[in-house]
Amino acid sequence: MNAILRFLYPPTRYGLRSSWLLLFARIVFGLLLMSHGIDKWRHFEALAATFPDPIGLGSRFALGAAIFAEVFCAAGVVVGAFYRLALVPVLFTMGVALLVVHRGDPFAVKELALAYFVVFSLLFLAGPGDFALDRIIGPRFSAERRRLS
Repeated sequence: MNAILRFLYPPTRYGLRSSWLLLFARIVFGLLLMSHGIDKWRHFEALAATFPDPIGLGSRFALGAAIFAEVFCAAGVVVGAFYRLALVPVLFTMGVALLVVHRGDPFAVKELALAYFVVFSLLFLAGPGDFALDRIIGPRFSAERRRLS
């Protein structure tokens, strides 16, 4: 359990420049992804009938899952809350878009999903930086775990 908590809430301290850079990247790419999700949400009914169903759970479910990843999980990335957990659905969504939905499409169509996948993968590996809510959340989980032991 401690290994999982350390992975989700790394105790690593970042330098000031690194933290600012990670904050900037989280905000810019998170908000860009959120704009795609909000657009899908606004046009849910129109998109639901034709949205790709790459994993066989229905178009409405696939669209709802994409909206969840692109709006709510991207918001978690922006503020740095449950950072690595929030990135998992984002990476899954971009991976499915890249490798399944747009598999046969020309590169120009795949390019956006690839760019998001690469950026969010790098953010996943780098961690949230010091300017993230996880810097407040993580120690509380660790303290609660020690108290219950």
